Amino acid sequence: MATIKARKQANGSTRYTAIVRIRRGTTVLHQESRTFTHRTAALSWAKHREVALEDPAALTRHRHGAPTLAELIHWYIETFETISRWQRSKQTHLEFLERHSLGKLEALTLTSADLIRHVQLRRADGAGPATVLNDLIWIGVVLRAAKSVKELPVRPEIVQQARTACRELRLVGKPRRRTRRPTTEELKRLREHFKSRDRRATIPMQAIMDFAIASARRESEICRLEWRDNDKATRTGMVRDAKHPTAKDGNHRRFKYTPEAWALVSAQPQTSEYIFPYDPKSIGTAFTRACKLLGIQDLCFHDLRHEATSRLFERGYQIHEVAQFTLHDSWNELKRYTNLKPENLRDIVLTETGDANARPRKSRRAASPPSGDAHQSAQRDLWH
Repeated sequence: MATIKARKQANGSTRYTAIVRIRRGTTVLHQESRTFTHRTAALSWAKHREVALEDPAALTRHRHGAPTLAELIHWYIETFETISRWQRSKQTHLEFLERHSLGKLEALTLTSADLIRHVQLRRADGAGPATVLNDLIWIGVVLRAAKSVKELPVRPEIVQQARTACRELRLVGKPRRRTRRPTTEELKRLREHFKSRDRRATIPMQAIMDFAIASARRESEICRLEWRDNDKATRTGMVRDAKHPTAKDGNHRRFKYTPEAWALVSAQPQTSEYIFPYDPKSIGTAFTRACKLLGIQDLCFHDLRHEATSRLFERGYQIHEVAQFTLHDSWNELKRYTNLKPENLRDIVLTETGDANARPRKSRRAASPPSGDAHQSAQRDLWH
């Protein structure tokens, strides 16, 4: 029940203050008051507010305000971006959701039906099932942070409800396995283009593309390789802060160079602490622009990592050996990058006893990095 308090004023008139309290046991969840000239007006307002506040959503809005989903996403980015140091793909996705019409909805009253409608509209606009699944993933991350850090009464569980429903409706799904590998002709055209371009450009794209195929490194990893981490005796290098789903910072991992990759590194000028001191975004942009100019469809720089991994298997390396070059932790991860071509597989020679000689014998010459004429030979081997 509301409380009505009468207060005498200095001029002799009486003012009536209506006080509305919402309790849970002995705890006051919400309190508000308003003063009126007449008692009947105070009683009417108090009854109206008690009825309105019976709705939990209305009470929540009064206690915490009415933040939109976009405001929570903005808070999440401002609070955790510099601490978590996440990848630019996550940043881009969060900024997209912040600008999207879904962000205008109140976060406290957001429902699974709202999220399902968002997924339907995104799919109708041409977004793929894996892309819209990421929408739900990042919304869930923001809502869980708002609940645990800001102590807002949001409901992160609606994201899982929406994901389950969308999966049953086949609106979301895992990304399809990418099998795109550049052809010999495409690589030849790209090398000729970059050879002409590099005469007037800062970034040596021909050498970087060759190195990506020879080393299986991502463009961001290529630009983080440091001279001090190279070991000539073992022909190894180190990827600092290697990609990891939960523990990227400090995840420094040593990898093996192929002879071709080592030769390319040795040919670079030591003008910086980094072997390739360039912006990875600029490398990706230059590669995409070249493909567009040459009319090469559906090829991106990351496909070179697929090409490199597949070539390592085609050379005859075992799974555990390929992982020393690519730094994959498991076969499930590694096989996503393995798209073998049957015409490139080596022959397995049977011995007189019927055993398979699975590994061709390596010559001592192949064990050391090529130099001089051997470097040019290694470069030719890289493209054939």
